[in-house]
Amino acid sequence: MPGEPYNHIGDIVSHMKTTFNIDEALMRQLRIEAARRGVTMKSMVESGIRHVIANGNSGGKARNSSFKVKTYPMGIKVDVANRDELYRVMEED
Repeated sequence: MPGEPYNHIGDIVSHMKTTFNIDEALMRQLRIEAARRGVTMKSMVESGIRHVIANGNSGGKARNSSFKVKTYPMGIKVDVANRDELYRVMEED
């Protein structure tokens, strides 16, 4: 069904778990507002993303459609499902 946060294929439900680094002040505001509304922070973030997508406005400058992403080999291989290992690699200098 459109607008639902999960993809339904028969009886199988799929969703994606991801990690974002969010500014501390914004995270505090998110916690306070979610508590005030009696909802989860997850639902607040999902609503915000849906709003931006639906309105076609990120609040930032318009992007150049010819923009190309240049990639570089990282050389580090880590199982991103292993949170402790992921944090260990991210903290290395």
